[in-house]
Amino acid sequence: MESQDQGPTQDPTGDPGVEGSPANGGTGEAAAAMQAPSRDEGPQYALPLVVRVERGAAPARTDALEAAGRAVLAFLSDPRVTEPDGEWAAATRAWQDARIRKVVRRARGAAWQRASALPGIAVVHGSAEVRVFPPVPVDDWPPDLAKLQVSGTDFEDQETPAAPGPATPVLWLNPELPISAGKAMAQVGHGVQLAWWELAPRDRSQWQELGFDLAVRVAAVGQWKELLASGLPVVTDGGFTEVAPGSATVVADHPALRDALSRWSCLDARI
Repeated sequence: MESQDQGPTQDPTGDPGVEGSPANGGTGEAAAAMQAPSRDEGPQYALPLVVRVERGAAPARTDALEAAGRAVLAFLSDPRVTEPDGEWAAATRAWQDARIRKVVRRARGAAWQRASALPGIAVVHGSAEVRVFPPVPVDDWPPDLAKLQVSGTDFEDQETPAAPGPATPVLWLNPELPISAGKAMAQVGHGVQLAWWELAPRDRSQWQELGFDLAVRVAAVGQWKELLASGLPVVTDGGFTEVAPGSATVVADHPALRDALSRWSCLDARI
């Protein structure tokens, strides 16, 4: 199954069209503005994510999805990205100035070791190990990453994940849209990125201090409809692989974003 994704705003699984809702009245608008067709005119970059899949030892699906979300957040908050003269800052700017693509590949054995020797960030979560690398041009990948397969990432959970705590940020998956784990990893990456953009600096710092604690769960059908109408950031897929164009795949549910929505609702009620 294809596992490239182009996200905020394009979703290889890679597909154009990821949007965010303006939960705090500001940055959501910036995310939506990234839908401009002009973003297709410049050089295109992708954020590579590689999941370790050793023979006979595939990670659990939920662990892989949560590790991918944590990896994207670790990358976005890394000083090599956030500092103006950071080692990865220029590549990240080029990536975010075009379509925000994420590509998930798998590796094992010597291929994993070669990939791990490249500059990047490793995240271990439960049974999953994911490594994220700085953005690369879509037509000029490092050889040790370009050789890796995008197929073979359809993992399964052996046990039903426990319900997340009330203070845990949750990436809710569309219950009526079955997708491979590889594609879902990229979609979760889009979701956490939309949430990150909408959070205030204080809330970002608090999330980082908690090690980017998060959960990925499949929403109930009725719950999904409520989430779509909530004003929280929604990932919509461009439809290049697995799903129809415009399909909503993930809602990013962070307590700080819900608080912001509540405050704005109260303000609207007083106006």
